[in-house]
Amino acid sequence: MATVDFYEKTGCINNTRQKALLQASGHQVIAHNLLIEPWTPERLYLFFGGLPVAQWFNTTARAITTGLVVPEQLDTEIALDLMVLDPGLIRRPLLQVGDQRQVGFDPKIIDRWIGLSATVLGETGISPTHLTLCPQAAARSLVTGGASLA
Repeated sequence: MATVDFYEKTGCINNTRQKALLQASGHQVIAHNLLIEPWTPERLYLFFGGLPVAQWFNTTARAITTGLVVPEQLDTEIALDLMVLDPGLIRRPLLQVGDQRQVGFDPKIIDRWIGLSATVLGETGISPTHLTLCPQAAARSLVTGGASLA
């Protein structure tokens, strides 16, 4: 199985579920606090692969929900500079296994990449939606019409 460097927002219930799913599937998870990691634009860029810039962002970040940052209007350089200045803008989790990197937690993509136990997925009853958005952020989004307080 794989050793996964898992960059998370410490305390996020969803990140906790994601790590548990990886561990139950036999992977070793090394957790890192995404918010205090010493990021550089070059290092961050490696996680985003060929994704459009707008998909690099945590859509529940306050700067985005208030309109201060509009990911669709940013180029690569500005986007990376903003994320280094405010790691809360980074979509999470960031995952690394060896030299391969991934942003976000889509169970199907993770399963194809390093494998997830179908038994574990079935036993937990966790849906892909529960693994991709922190519940507190989802609840705030419903209550505030998309505005985030985080």
